[in-house]
Amino acid sequence: MPKKIYLDYAATTPVAPEVQEAMMPFLGELFGNPSSVHSAGQEPRVAVERAREKIAELIGARSEEIVFTSGGTEADNTALEGVAFANRARGNHLITSTIEHHAVLECCRFLESQGFVVTYLPVDRNGLVDPAEVEKAIRPETILVSVMLANNEVGTIQPVSVIADVAKRHGIYCHTDAVQAVGHIPVDVSALGVDLLSISAHKLCGPKGVGALFVRHGTRLTPFLHGGSQERGRRASTENVPGIAGFGQAAELAQVELPTEMVRLTSLRDRMLSGLQQKITDMEYNGDPVRRLPGNVNISLTGVSGEAMLLKLDLAGICASTGSACNSESIDPSHVLRAMGISAEQAQSSLRLTLGKWTTEEEVDRTVAAVAGAVSTLRAAPPAPPSLASVRPGRFNGDAVVLFPDAATSIKGAGVLKEAGIENKLVAPPPALRMGCDLALEIYLSRRSEVEQVFNEKGVNYSRIVSLT
Repeated sequence: MPKKIYLDYAATTPVAPEVQEAMMPFLGELFGNPSSVHSAGQEPRVAVERAREKIAELIGARSEEIVFTSGGTEADNTALEGVAFANRARGNHLITSTIEHHAVLECCRFLESQGFVVTYLPVDRNGLVDPAEVEKAIRPETILVSVMLANNEVGTIQPVSVIADVAKRHGIYCHTDAVQAVGHIPVDVSALGVDLLSISAHKLCGPKGVGALFVRHGTRLTPFLHGGSQERGRRASTENVPGIAGFGQAAELAQVELPTEMVRLTSLRDRMLSGLQQKITDMEYNGDPVRRLPGNVNISLTGVSGEAMLLKLDLAGICASTGSACNSESIDPSHVLRAMGISAEQAQSSLRLTLGKWTTEEEVDRTVAAVAGAVSTLRAAPPAPPSLASVRPGRFNGDAVVLFPDAATSIKGAGVLKEAGIENKLVAPPPALRMGCDLALEIYLSRRSEVEQVFNEKGVNYSRIVSLT
């Protein structure tokens, strides 16, 4: 059987072997606390500072301007809340866009609950923010502008340097979430002109659970965490030495490979898009066709459920997504696509294919054929399984339900049971049985052992099977 094809690099990336190797000593004999003054803490301290230098070099910063965090979400929250609370005496107004990652949007909503005012800028059909709209939105009390460098769903690259210039002329701080950009396109904080920039290691073949925030010298920032004096008093908590060592190695690899990888991935992306356009009718390409990340393909397939497409591809051994992994349990269409003026129906038919370091030409061609075949099948058949948005609470006809951790797994479970000839039905579980997912699978209890066997063979991760009798 052909190996699995992974095309969800925007969600996370495999950890590079060199990164794993760099981490291992700090999971073993070099276990010391980098804040300790004795010899056991010295090598971990050296590793942390070397990693800081490598990450700073990747983005054109000074090493002392790099603050380690637990990931991109903490970096974003530190930037927004840190600037907001440190500069509250100057003003209470922030500006962001409608297509930001939820790490920024939810932080903005929290700040609104604390008395801050946030302006959410619109984007055009390609997902671009107009710098002129930033200028119009600025008020005397504006203290921060936050616009992401590259969008995680459609790959559009924003004119951040122009936006930062607007902010600078008004004496306003500028932050950019560069989680999807760093390591994939050239990023230089001096050229961008930003005051704060967020990074996450697991988006560039590093480990999960570690990130960084660039804080330009002189930026007023209230610490997000309170405790010890680590990170020069800007982020309390003992440093994650293995993760930071891996992050540094990933940054070094990214800097070396970036020029060739950009060309290679752009070529593969264009090959994939061209192949899809040749084989599929009624398909829309979402995002800016030019100002775009090298490895991002986001399309809408008229008449095809994105969830059903994911099921088909997963059964074919292809890992893809319909949007942000951080919002995969939501029943709502992508907030990014809707903000771009795309209808709810077209947004529900979206498919995101993101390429990366280990993507090959052969995998691209196999994926094009698989997507085209799935589109043909799904358009010819009655809509099944139903999308999560269409499921309504109702009477259960079976005598048991299978509960799942998320909607995508529920739909996958329905598909594999159908292929095995086991009668089932997607339903809304009774309120008392809901476990964070509003989609369950109705079955007959008499076939429980068959269901469990099929799920084990197909790798379907269900939570439990509950009798309704």
